[in-house]
Amino acid sequence: MNERFIKHATFVVERTYAASPERVYQAWSDPIAKSKWFSKPEIFDFQVGGREYSNGGPPGGPIFTFNASYQELIPEQRIVYTYTLDSNGTRISVSITSVELIKVDGGTKLIFTEQGAFFDGHDTPEEREHGTNILLDTLGKVLDEEE
Repeated sequence: MNERFIKHATFVVERTYAASPERVYQAWSDPIAKSKWFSKPEIFDFQVGGREYSNGGPPGGPIFTFNASYQELIPEQRIVYTYTLDSNGTRISVSITSVELIKVDGGTKLIFTEQGAFFDGHDTPEEREHGTNILLDTLGKVLDEEE
């Protein structure tokens, strides 16, 4: 039998974008806008109690299933959601994530905080943080292109 364990971790990633909080919030809250920097959702119900679901991955790579539930939404200020992440049908983590949007001179400071339970070594907090950095960099490029 394989060893079973949970690794708990919290990480924070910050970015400052040259876009208004309204524009950054829209990049999260609109399924077409979000699919430009995140996976294309199969279900997208952006409201408290609503759900976001996507299933896919790179060619020849693992299939990831992202299944989120929105817990708190304050337009242009805050997005809080819980989610599970599966890889090829195996649950690899459960997380709570908060996205804070703070108006600053010339744009928006985004503070992304994730608290996760990572299962049995299938994923690590370090890998998740690395992936989050890539996603938020991609979001920045999309925002720059649309300004």
